[in-house]
Amino acid sequence: MKTSRIAIFHAKDLPFTYETVAVPALRPGELLVRNEYTTLCRSDLNTYAGKRIEKTPTILGHEIVGTIEELGPDAPAVDSRGVPLRPGDRVTWAIYASDPCSCLARRGIPQKGEDLFKYGHERITPASNLHGGLSEYCVLRKHTPVIRIDAAIPLPVIALINCSVATVAGALRLAGEVRDRHVLIAGAGMLGIIACAMCHSAGAKCVTAVDIDDARLATAREFGVDHTVNLGTTGKTLKEAVADLVPNEPVTVALDFSGVPETMEALLGALGIGGTLVFVGATYPQRALQINAEQLVRNVHTIRGLHNYNERDLVAAVVFIEAYYTRFPFGTLVHDKFDLDAVDEAFAYGMTSGAHRVGLRPQCRRSE
Repeated sequence: MKTSRIAIFHAKDLPFTYETVAVPALRPGELLVRNEYTTLCRSDLNTYAGKRIEKTPTILGHEIVGTIEELGPDAPAVDSRGVPLRPGDRVTWAIYASDPCSCLARRGIPQKGEDLFKYGHERITPASNLHGGLSEYCVLRKHTPVIRIDAAIPLPVIALINCSVATVAGALRLAGEVRDRHVLIAGAGMLGIIACAMCHSAGAKCVTAVDIDDARLATAREFGVDHTVNLGTTGKTLKEAVADLVPNEPVTVALDFSGVPETMEALLGALGIGGTLVFVGATYPQRALQINAEQLVRNVHTIRGLHNYNERDLVAAVVFIEAYYTRFPFGTLVHDKFDLDAVDEAFAYGMTSGAHRVGLRPQCRRSE
């Protein structure tokens, strides 16, 4: 009988526990994947710290890459790009599984479908336990978008695709055309850095990154940024600081990955006429924003929100990484030092180090 070791998260301030569970027989439409690499997303760290409350006990980790070990009955024969799927294929997959025929899925929001299942976010039950990255195996449910990866991309970089990169792809889809536009990106964490690279590669006329950490802003310059603004030291409003850096070039696209209310308000204040602002980072409880409705109306602004992404965004993310993984140093953003026996240490490091991502190899053990 095949088994899988899992690291279980119970609650804030409690250590992870380990169990070895049986790998279940696959149901119709399912695939068994052997997890090769997992990176800890900021939402994982927020759950670990109690900033977000998830269903527990659970197996955290949703930025995952793995190889197909088994195809269940009636499993998809091809991936989201029409490429055949076989055992041994390296794959990435969506953070969600949901019925593609649901009302929300038909509207392009399958990540909010009525029957939604989210990897790295579900409660462990006797009938369902292999659904996170901090495990040797993961069972991909029916209706999970899956994409085969053939390029020789490093595992830590592939792992970023199915959360960080796909979410940014979704944000750019909502923002509209960025070619020849001045794009303002707040939050130079992992998603913000990827957004800088994607906007630069998409032909943005100018990319300006905003943060309160000079080291992160310096990193952003390696990913296509033209200008940076440290909100903590500028002494000016964001609108004034950006106008000084890029005179006569209004901001027409703004993306927020900070989730900080004051920063989101400043982005709206810096947005030019007809501009679009996409909120992505506000995924935890916070105060209400103060928005001037007259400013919104007179400047013909558009504000949109995004949580997760759809299948189209996942495909766009894979295409981007395949094309640009050698152009930008994505691998340097991942601290690749941990294995499945060191989950507590990995989270502690992620909480204190300031690393963009911490990576784990679920198949490695200290005893090996």
